[in-house]
Amino acid sequence: MLPVRRAVWLSLALLSVGGAAQAFDAGSQAKPMAAQGTLQVAFAPGDDIEGLIAETLDQARKQVLVQAYILTSKPLTAALIAARKRGIDVRVLVDAEQLNKSGRDRIAEMQHAGITVRQETKYKNAHNKVIVIDADNADATVITGSYNFTWTAQNKNAENILVARKNPPLAARYAANWMRHFQDAEAYQ
Repeated sequence: MLPVRRAVWLSLALLSVGGAAQAFDAGSQAKPMAAQGTLQVAFAPGDDIEGLIAETLDQARKQVLVQAYILTSKPLTAALIAARKRGIDVRVLVDAEQLNKSGRDRIAEMQHAGITVRQETKYKNAHNKVIVIDADNADATVITGSYNFTWTAQNKNAENILVARKNPPLAARYAANWMRHFQDAEAYQ
């Protein structure tokens, strides 16, 4: 169980994610949840995963939360910036070590566009590849899989992606986990 002070802060912080996410409770994370909504899968090589993600980002109406191990894709960066320009709240978490190796140009572009970027330094690898879109409404969407948000993932690797649409409880759990990581992450300078 979270200490009371941290739980209160996290609950208040989750309100800024849109209110749908529940405070993170490690014990509830392993519990099954009912399937709902739709699932779409794509595989590289072969499928245009990058295009699928960009199209899905274009459907965001309120908020996009990103957890990226690596984010160097120009089309995905452009889609995130376009969402921000439409007034969407876009926030990005990146692995600090990978960011130091590559990707600074895309991150600088996003920050210049007003996107909040934080780097995860607490873990050996912040290996999540997750996008949560509009977690607090009926069209809530989660994108996850092995796919790093890079040109190489689309063009050179064997990768997969799963897009779960219209599943607010699933999106709320991912958003709560995202917020827990955001709380621990450091501002990118």
